[in-house]
Amino acid sequence: MPRQRLPIGIQTFREIREGGYYYVDKTGFALRLIDEGKYYFLSRPRRFGKSLFLDTLAELFSGSRELFAGLEADARWDWSRRYPVIRFSFGGGIVHDPAELEDKIREQLAINQQALGLHCTQTSVGGCFAELIRTAHAETGERAVVLVDEYDKPILDNLNEPDSARALRDGLRNLYSVIKDSDAHIRFAFLTGVSKFSKVSLFSGLNNLQDITVDPRYSALCGYTETDLDCVFGAELDGLDRDQIRVWYNGYNWTGEAVYNPFDVLLLFDRRQFRAWWFETGSPSFLIETLTRRETWLPQLGQLETDAALMSAFDVEHISTEALLWQTGYLTIAEEELLGANYFYRLRYPNQEVYQSLTNALLEAWTDNGQVPSAAVRNRRSLYRRLLANDFAGLEQLFTAFFASIPHDWYRNNPIAQYEGYYASVFYAYFASLGLDLTPEEASNAGRLDLALRFNGQVYLFEFKVVELAPEGRALEQLQARGYADKYRAAGQPMHLIGVEFSREQRLVVGFEVETLGG
Repeated sequence: MPRQRLPIGIQTFREIREGGYYYVDKTGFALRLIDEGKYYFLSRPRRFGKSLFLDTLAELFSGSRELFAGLEADARWDWSRRYPVIRFSFGGGIVHDPAELEDKIREQLAINQQALGLHCTQTSVGGCFAELIRTAHAETGERAVVLVDEYDKPILDNLNEPDSARALRDGLRNLYSVIKDSDAHIRFAFLTGVSKFSKVSLFSGLNNLQDITVDPRYSALCGYTETDLDCVFGAELDGLDRDQIRVWYNGYNWTGEAVYNPFDVLLLFDRRQFRAWWFETGSPSFLIETLTRRETWLPQLGQLETDAALMSAFDVEHISTEALLWQTGYLTIAEEELLGANYFYRLRYPNQEVYQSLTNALLEAWTDNGQVPSAAVRNRRSLYRRLLANDFAGLEQLFTAFFASIPHDWYRNNPIAQYEGYYASVFYAYFASLGLDLTPEEASNAGRLDLALRFNGQVYLFEFKVVELAPEGRALEQLQARGYADKYRAAGQPMHLIGVEFSREQRLVVGFEVETLGG
């Protein structure tokens, strides 16, 4: 299989097809959408190929047959018909207020008029948009195709300023309402974005959109499948651990076939290094600030459960933690369950990259060491090395440093600080930021273990206690008495029972006991 060029950051279908780049054929999805419906909406995280798919649709409807040679659409599309395509993209730049949004829309209306050889006489943006759709139909004899990329970006860029975000939402709602009112002149419409704003808030004027975000048929519409990696990128796999690629970058799921993030895969093939390529391209500052403000208990993030309504509850006035993490790609669907007439979802981290990187970002924000990054780096490196050596005296010293790094207000004001699990949160973050195999709050017949760690062929079972909340109980004694180790004995691996006791008042580790079984 000959090697081709890697389309890193390229969102233009024509450039990919004419420039000798790898291309994963998504035209079968396009044909199905066109055959079975008319108005569609798709939400996917950033850098997942949404813009490229829209550009592919544009070239398909424009009749650019030469670009589709050898692809699924080549023999199945009616190339004798060419449709007028009207495109909007809010991906470039940042708008801060309704005036800037109107300027942005007018700019794109002008570009569309020039491309179609038409001229609007209506002065308002909504009037011009509607006129452009009608006139394009009348002039060509074919109904118009409307494609909107990053439909929500003006709102997302201003979520820290709710008044601005609401004003921009209203401006976009007026624009999108034109699509429904122009139904007689539209052949096909497709809107994409990162978030999934409720129809009431943003699409009240466009309530005929078919949302394919969670649809097994289109789970792989964006992203690369296992088959894609083997068949399209086979020449790039030499020298790379296939299982490691899967663990690091696969796992995004919208109830169908799981996919890889394309940006990650392409950067891996180019640099030949396993790194958090996708996570590093955009600082999730709003996400980190929101999780911090809500004093989210970190070990729970990879085990959230929700229903379809809450997962779609994304608006300026209310953004649930589950919706925020899922829609931005930091959690994905692990399991879908239909109970009665309601769908319920269990969420998980999609892969190693997201699990490790998000945890590290939160760790830096949640500890004093976040202001001295080098200290956090030293602590993480030291933690790994001391675990590798089973240096438990060194671990006790590190745990004391970790506990001291928790900001006072975090545990003084947090309502979940009334039980020991809260105090494990920063400790969990340190372990998770190293990408270690953790199971928080693992259930057994004896109760619920605070933290299980599998590392270097050994098992580490942690129990955390706050002496002010349980003055007479010992953490290690609880581990021993409840038999938490029993379920791990069959594996025949060395086990370490570790009881850690904190003093909330002294902000110190006041007890650290270890019992090793086996090995």
